[in-house]
Amino acid sequence: MIQLDNISYQYPQTHSPIIRDYSASFERGEIVAITGRNGSGKTTLTRLMAGILRPTIGKIMLDGADTTGMDLYEIGCHIGLVFENPARQMFCPTVFEEVAFGRQESGSAPEEIKKQTNDIMTRLHISHLASQHPYQLSRGEKQCVMLAAMLSRRTNYFILDEPTTGLDLRTRHDLGRLLVSLARQSSAGIVVVSHERDFIKAYADREVVCG
Repeated sequence: MIQLDNISYQYPQTHSPIIRDYSASFERGEIVAITGRNGSGKTTLTRLMAGILRPTIGKIMLDGADTTGMDLYEIGCHIGLVFENPARQMFCPTVFEEVAFGRQESGSAPEEIKKQTNDIMTRLHISHLASQHPYQLSRGEKQCVMLAAMLSRRTNYFILDEPTTGLDLRTRHDLGRLLVSLARQSSAGIVVVSHERDFIKAYADREVVCG
């Protein structure tokens, strides 16, 4: 479980916190939507949960451990964050290498890494994209590639910031079904920042409001 205990965050050079005395919890095996007005701190909240930012006040617990003493890499082994624009996270020349990158530091043999990568790509229906450059993909395909990369790292939690932006209706449904599969079959914790009421109603187990 990710537990936020009375956290506040204030950006440097600002006069007041963007997030103030906020508490919430996110369990494995469920999909939780984070909603709120524009400027309420939703994206900031995702970066706090992922360890990119650290609370000014309060603490964040990850499966019972205080993240204060964890570095970004350690938190990233458990929590995968997919940005609103996933292209900003991509740096490998092919989709296969992007997905496989997370397994490179596992110490696994190359053939095992190849098999695991192919299995993950098959599961997410992106095997046909293996040789393509990530920047050539549609937004929905990039979302799936980044999810595959997080799965390759075997993270327990996935945080997606506005994942439906720019997606057509069919791709939104495909993404929703994928998230449900990850939550139900892999017991992953899914956190989705979204303004899309229909998407939230169809796929989220519950909703928390930021701000």
